[in-house]
Amino acid sequence: MSCRVLVTGVSGFVGSALGTHLRSTGGYHVTGLSRGPAREGAVDVFRPVDLTRKLPGDLGRFDAIVHAAALSAPWGPPRTFWEQNVLATMNVLEFAREHRCGKLVFISSSSVYYRHGDQLGIREETPFPATAINEYAATKREAETLVTDSGLNTVILRPRAVFGPGDTVLFPRILRAARKGVLPRMQRADGSSPVGDLIYIENLSHYIERALALPCDGAFNLTNGEPVDLFAFLRDVVERMGLRPAERAVPVRAAFALAGLMEWGSRVLGGYREPPITRFGVEVMAYSKTFDVSRAVRAFGPPPVSLAEGVERFVAWKR
Repeated sequence: MSCRVLVTGVSGFVGSALGTHLRSTGGYHVTGLSRGPAREGAVDVFRPVDLTRKLPGDLGRFDAIVHAAALSAPWGPPRTFWEQNVLATMNVLEFAREHRCGKLVFISSSSVYYRHGDQLGIREETPFPATAINEYAATKREAETLVTDSGLNTVILRPRAVFGPGDTVLFPRILRAARKGVLPRMQRADGSSPVGDLIYIENLSHYIERALALPCDGAFNLTNGEPVDLFAFLRDVVERMGLRPAERAVPVRAAFALAGLMEWGSRVLGGYREPPITRFGVEVMAYSKTFDVSRAVRAFGPPPVSLAEGVERFVAWKR
């Protein structure tokens, strides 16, 4: 008998990739929810649902739920972040309790740990900073608390910089900037290059499936476990796309000042339209963020796709 899984966010990058992966492995029947239509091949059954409202009671019974839907962006209206990331999680948890779901896997974010400056070897036990780095991280932290306190059998996954075929968040922003010739290289005061972790989408889908199939709980950091020099990595990907890599070196202080000014303009005058540069974006591009993923590797095994192979597949798809 197949495992009945409810996946939220199947119109998005992670939810659709997961649905496709689960269906390809066999043994899973996927019901998908999202406001927009599900991506091709992601579901066995689709229901258009606004997760900021109570979930329909006639969806059926499920062995597990994967809550992947979220507003994943560096900037936007605070109220919208709260509705999409916190209120939606409340409604999913209420449905899970009422329908006695066996397990709930919550897709969180590595940004819950972020503070200003370099952070190396972040572990699941690393304390969160007193103030979240942006609204996205703040609402993910609030949603994590709801999941942890729900009394359900839950797993929290914290992926970092997800990329691959179907990406709508990370590389589209980088490549748009590169095409316009406005992708800068952050110049740190010490002259060094930041180091960062990423995770290829097929590895994330694999890990989510393992979290569903194996007896586990708690939080897990998820990356490919292959930190890279961010400048060199982005230069390589941009050049493979036939674009010019970043040539202008922008001092980090100046970039933060400009991003702060643009955010002010967006907040006061622009209706929270995402500006070309945000302080979160500067933070990610200027400072090292690496993660200890030994807990995930012990529980789920090593990632099946190397970073180099993931980049090859992504570039081939993008071309």
